[in-house]
Amino acid sequence: MINIYQVLPRLYTNRQGENIPNGTIYENGCGKLNYFTSKVLKCIAKSGYTHIWYTGVIEHATKTDYSEYNISPDHVGVVKGQAGSPYAIKDYYDIDPDLAVDIPNRMAEFEALVERTHKAHLKVIIDFVPNHVARSYHSDAKPKRVKDFGQTDNVDWAFSQQNNFYYLPNQHFSPQFDVKGYEEFPAKATGNDQFSAYPTTNDWYETVKLNYGVDYCGGKIGYFEPIPDTWNKMRDILLFWAKKGVDGFRCDMAEMVPVEFWGWVIPQIKKKFKEIIFIAEVYNPNEYRNYIFNGQFDFLYDKVGLYDTLRAVTRHEASASQITSCWQSIDDIKSHMLNFLENHDEQRIASSFFIGDAWKSIPALVVSATLHSSPFMVYAGQELGESGMDEEGFSGRDGRTTIFDYWKVDTLSRQYNDGDFSDDLLSDDEIALRNVYKKILQLRLKEDALQNDASLYDLTWLNFNNSQFDTNKQFAYLRQNGEQTLLIVVNFADYLVELGINISAHALQYLNFPLKKMTKVKDLLTGERFKQLLSAESPFAVSVEPRNARILELK
Repeated sequence: MINIYQVLPRLYTNRQGENIPNGTIYENGCGKLNYFTSKVLKCIAKSGYTHIWYTGVIEHATKTDYSEYNISPDHVGVVKGQAGSPYAIKDYYDIDPDLAVDIPNRMAEFEALVERTHKAHLKVIIDFVPNHVARSYHSDAKPKRVKDFGQTDNVDWAFSQQNNFYYLPNQHFSPQFDVKGYEEFPAKATGNDQFSAYPTTNDWYETVKLNYGVDYCGGKIGYFEPIPDTWNKMRDILLFWAKKGVDGFRCDMAEMVPVEFWGWVIPQIKKKFKEIIFIAEVYNPNEYRNYIFNGQFDFLYDKVGLYDTLRAVTRHEASASQITSCWQSIDDIKSHMLNFLENHDEQRIASSFFIGDAWKSIPALVVSATLHSSPFMVYAGQELGESGMDEEGFSGRDGRTTIFDYWKVDTLSRQYNDGDFSDDLLSDDEIALRNVYKKILQLRLKEDALQNDASLYDLTWLNFNNSQFDTNKQFAYLRQNGEQTLLIVVNFADYLVELGINISAHALQYLNFPLKKMTKVKDLLTGERFKQLLSAESPFAVSVEPRNARILELK
């Protein structure tokens, strides 16, 4: 069972921040890898997490000048925000200097973090950004035998399978906005597949598309024999970080890289590091099975399926019954899907752009965490009700916590509390919400009926015409494994409901349960105990509070 905690170190352990919009690192501060102390990591592990995803640790373009440390400065015209995007990689072989206490020893600080994380019984995930690099990409930390990306390219060719970049011969890079004197000739294709010298502010203009042997301007034909140079370079980068003790890679925009590359590289990494995992950011459901079976990915984002559905149901824009068709569409690959309600790309639940109140997402939280045994991810601050409604600078007030700016996030800084990681500065409401998350995460780890080989029985179809159960606002299902059976009921309505849930003889037989029996019931979320008749002949009676859930163990 995998529970992932996503953290942006730049924000998570920021001790000082004045929170000036568009503020520099000296004004707003920056978290450090060293600030993830053993105490902090043990507290995270005790909260029910098995993995921690350190987002943005590899060196990326920034407006902060580190030239005194022999790091070439980036041109401010092609950097988003003061801190820069963690996905505009500047050096695949180095740690971001922002995150170091002693900048010359930044790699040693990362290696020590990996060791502390493992001692806290957590596994380490980092980003692998394969599709694009910063326009100013230059590795000053690469091994001596390694040649830089683009170093041997023939820039007169728009495409060559042995080039690392795509070029626009005889054209200057001329975006449709002022880049303050930045020069690039010939222009390179932009990261979001923009094969033009004239990207807009809506494009990923700070990045350059990497060439994996696909001729995008020649019918998107792939030329993979001999192996493209970029493939070999990327394999070496993955091996470099795996040797550092990294336990997994979250692969950014994986579907923008040909599946043939993944099917080639992942088995090579796993041959040497058998337990390492690969998570793909893939948004096209038609490609899911391709990236699992041909690309060899362990897990894929379930964004356009379960996430989008639960968001719509939480906002009362869709019927809860749509959850059924959602899980049925990926039932054959359910163990490969990664579930979440927040990450750095999505709007915070507590923002006015989502639902405005983190407590209103409890039904979605329970479904996302317990419908299947898929990996489940929480974004730091989500468990505290962080609203993401600051106007930090580049990203503006958009319901997301910035990935581009230096900032001190209110909820995270109060929980971190200079490394004490105490509740002293948190409100009772924040502590209560975090305890709900902790309870659910721990249930995922210890309850037999929530493990990988457990059965699922969706009760929606039995209750469409049930006057005691509104399939638009309620959802119920059974999970069973060995001796344990759980009835999970969620209520998306804004009012208390007294439900009578139809459970058929087929469902009871499927789960090896007696057809009619007085049953001991325990709510695993609250500890409440009662007895209830479990029978195919009469509905199962249970009340559920507004925007809440019950996880009922039946004995």
